Amino acid sequence: VQLVESGGGLVQGGGSLRLSCAVSGSTFIINAMGWYRQAPGKQRELVAAITRDGDKTNYADFVKGRFIISRDNAKNTMYLQMNSLKPEDTAVYYCKGENYGTEYWGKGTLVTVSS
Repeated sequence: VQLVESGGGLVQGGGSLRLSCAVSGSTFIINAMGWYRQAPGKQRELVAAITRDGDKTNYADFVKGRFIISRDNAKNTMYLQMNSLKPEDTAVYYCKGENYGTEYWGKGTLVTVSS
């Protein structure tokens, strides 16, 4: 199973980006999925999570009201719509999937927000 992130880049503060996480090599739909981020010199932290059917989502306080997580199981893809970006959102963003205790991680995509 491979997870590949895309959509990162350089954006001005206040701008928007949409990240995608494409899942391949899986014959099953991954259950819980989520986005994490790691800024330089900091630990990796949870940004948002979503259940298998997308009926429940969870957000870190620092992105509530600005980011939206979603998934399209027919396309084996998860998304993160990021709005009102701030310089402190600068980080490498990773997607993660989990099935019955097995974790799958992507290699990350860099998001840089200029002030």
